[in-house]
Amino acid sequence: MKCKYFIAIIPPESVFSETEKIKLDISQKYNNKSALRSPSHITLHMPFEMKEEKEIHLIEKLSAFRFQHPFTIALKNFGCFEPKVIFIAVVKNETLFSLQKELVFHIKSNLNVFNQHEDKRAFHPHLTIAFRDLKKENFYLAHEEYKVKTFAAEFGINSFFLLKHTGKVWFPLKEFLFKA
Repeated sequence: MKCKYFIAIIPPESVFSETEKIKLDISQKYNNKSALRSPSHITLHMPFEMKEEKEIHLIEKLSAFRFQHPFTIALKNFGCFEPKVIFIAVVKNETLFSLQKELVFHIKSNLNVFNQHEDKRAFHPHLTIAFRDLKKENFYLAHEEYKVKTFAAEFGINSFFLLKHTGKVWFPLKEFLFKA
């Protein structure tokens, strides 16, 4: 059986709980449930499918990934991809771009997963708070509300997560600490 996976940064509890509250607020006000089906995160590698029996191999290969630079991520205010996605913006961060590029290359080289471009211009880090089932009229209402709101958070990162889809929700399957 094939399962869906993706790789992301999950913020620490203090920031995580704040972003989950925002997702819940949008869900209740604007009838958007999709964002509640995954933990707050910054995607490093988009979802891909793999046979579940290869999951151990996937975890072994991700465990072998080396990235020696713990770093800080800053979140600032809100943005959107019209007409479906509202997100918390990630302040530009070259170390985050390096992590994403190196991780995508590692996955492509070691696991033959080719569904994501290595070109960093295609990588637009953000933390989604509403998407997919957000109807167009609700998107514009929510965007009007959130484009004037402020949000700021900063947190250290020294790991990334492999997330797995259950058929209904995404959950963190394994955390991988950076190592030299």
